[in-house]
Amino acid sequence: MRDYVRLEVRRTLRDPGFALGGVAVPVLMYLLFSRLGDGLTGTWATGAMVGMAAYGAVGSALNTGGGVAEDRAVGWLRQLRVTPLPPHRVVLGRALTGTVTVLPSITAVLAAGGLAGGARAAAWQWAALAGVLWLGSVPFTLLGLGNGYRLTGQTTGVVNMLANLALAVLGGLWFPLALFPGWLRTVAAYTPAHRFAELGRSVAAGQAPPPTGVLVLAAWFLAFGAYAVLSYRRAD
Repeated sequence: MRDYVRLEVRRTLRDPGFALGGVAVPVLMYLLFSRLGDGLTGTWATGAMVGMAAYGAVGSALNTGGGVAEDRAVGWLRQLRVTPLPPHRVVLGRALTGTVTVLPSITAVLAAGGLAGGARAAAWQWAALAGVLWLGSVPFTLLGLGNGYRLTGQTTGVVNMLANLALAVLGGLWFPLALFPGWLRTVAAYTPAHRFAELGRSVAAGQAPPPTGVLVLAAWFLAFGAYAVLSYRRAD
């Protein structure tokens, strides 16, 4: 499985679309959003940095499903079925690929925040922030995989793009939840993107992530994982 993961990581990182959509766009959006709060406090810059790093990580994680859909189209998935790899190990291998490919997006936004965005944190917080965002992105990789195994290549791209936008908006990755009406704040509390960003914002504030948020994100991890395995079993 190690060779399989290495192959998939190389394929993803060589894709020009990954560099543009997974790295450049989140950085540019962060620089724009951080300027909207210019003149306030460093809290705005740090919060915008975490939200946009989470947004970039979600997009890169979901993008893993696009590669899966392409594999189905060229028959690579059928070749995998004749190997000794069981379904859960194939999904796990692809999920590991996703966890690697989210790192450039996370580190690029954090670097922009520290160098140009005015975000401030202790050295351990930068490392912990990158770590929790990296680990917290796994559920979204599984969601992207489920879509890729179940849908066509073109449909997967559209669905993942819409999912990324919906998760970003409902999860408060672009705007603070304080700007939302009360009912929407209640809905956002149960979304995986909000709890994902909450991990990073807690670390940036020097606090431990709230247990409720961790449990909600863990529940989404199990749901998306089951969806990915089931989609792989039913893929043609």
